[in-house]
Amino acid sequence: MSEVNLPSEWITTELENIGDVVTGKTPSKNKPEYFGGDIPFIKPADVNDQGEIALTDEQITVLGAETVPLIPPGSIVVTCIGNLGRCAITTARSATNQQINSVLPSNKVDVKFLYYQLRTLKEWMLSESSATTVTIINKSKFSKAPIICPPIAEQKVIADKLDTLLAQVETTKARLERIPEILKTFRQTVLAAAVSGKLTEQWREKVNPTSAKELYETSIDAHKSLLGKKYKSPEEVDIRNLKKIPQNWIYGVASHLVNPGDEIVYGIVQPGKKLEKGIPYVRGTDIQNGKILVEQLLKTSPEIAKKYERASLKENDILLGIIRATKVAVVPKLLEGANITQGTARFRANSSVVGHEYLALYLESPDVQSWLHSNYRGIDMPGLNLKDVRRLPVALPSIKEQTEIVRRVDKLFAFAASIEQNANTAYERVNNLTKSILAKAFRGELTAKWREQNPQLISGKNSAEALLERIKVERKAQKPLKKSSARKKS
Repeated sequence: MSEVNLPSEWITTELENIGDVVTGKTPSKNKPEYFGGDIPFIKPADVNDQGEIALTDEQITVLGAETVPLIPPGSIVVTCIGNLGRCAITTARSATNQQINSVLPSNKVDVKFLYYQLRTLKEWMLSESSATTVTIINKSKFSKAPIICPPIAEQKVIADKLDTLLAQVETTKARLERIPEILKTFRQTVLAAAVSGKLTEQWREKVNPTSAKELYETSIDAHKSLLGKKYKSPEEVDIRNLKKIPQNWIYGVASHLVNPGDEIVYGIVQPGKKLEKGIPYVRGTDIQNGKILVEQLLKTSPEIAKKYERASLKENDILLGIIRATKVAVVPKLLEGANITQGTARFRANSSVVGHEYLALYLESPDVQSWLHSNYRGIDMPGLNLKDVRRLPVALPSIKEQTEIVRRVDKLFAFAASIEQNANTAYERVNNLTKSILAKAFRGELTAKWREQNPQLISGKNSAEALLERIKVERKAQKPLKKSSARKKS
């Protein structure tokens, strides 16, 4: 505090000189009659620099309130164990648990002004906290917190300015916080348009690409030729509940769009104990945001991997989670030879019929995800049978159109990513803006012009020195606080 150049009209003091500090207490949990009443019982989770506390998760009864300190409306609660320095203002007679110290300010101090100033003390509280696993600042130290005290008229002006400025900051933050959800909806809309043909509608009119029917029939013939008598015809696709697709597209079945001889499979059922060295394998939980989190992959022995060699991976294979979450990812080159678990299905696209990039975005599209989820089996651990995955209907355009679809989706997704990055940067700046505004307020910068225009409100009997003297006289005249409850405001 001494390093800050304060206005000459301001003075510094300690928190205990301008208000009472009360440490909370929890009523006995062995007394159910103490809980479920109308008196707010404030815990750290209820306090988040939100201004006034409107709701609490828990309430206590009048009986419970008789066993703990009570604080009046207009008290400032501050978290002093764990996540230090979060503040809020009570709007009703309340109680707090022992992780919170409450400040009952003198009625000669502006409550909002003090609330905002206490929000700036987080770093001071950390520096003064006990060096334990859980940070703690006790009542004695907290009572000595350094407080800047301007004249009361200026306190009110500062509080009003902060109300306005920080409300604008919160509005901006709320708008920025909505952007990820807006972009998620945008991406889903793009995918839906891509796999229904709407994204390339004008392109088709100019290019007039060939029908995909011959592509699909070629793939069927390849499967027949390889499997011979073991070949099973694909199930007829029921298109009644599927979206209409362009005339030169066709609905194929997933099992006939993979390489002949490379069935859609799942992998290792029992990977054995975790190994430092071995063959990495991919679980559904290793797939996040369309990527495989390579750094967190577990490893199994070469012997177990050999047993499940049918599910080994190659570059550009497509993975689909089939237990709980149907997340999708394309296998990078560095994972060639890795494996998958029972909760993951592998697609090895027949590149002469369907591009792996198109098939991956098709699997991620909202209608396909809905189709997959509609075929879930089980309740505790919902998942898909491979039989259902293999019969998945796939909207198939020509190779040329698949390439164009992927190009357009990539371009639109890159645009969305740039917006998201800019929004994240802006959000960080806005978060820092709150700290900056508070710092300026308590250096006197927000009210410098006001002081020039109102010298009579910050001098003589209106000075900060006179204010502190009146508070001192007032506090001497007051009766001491009872241990069981805090005094009411005069």
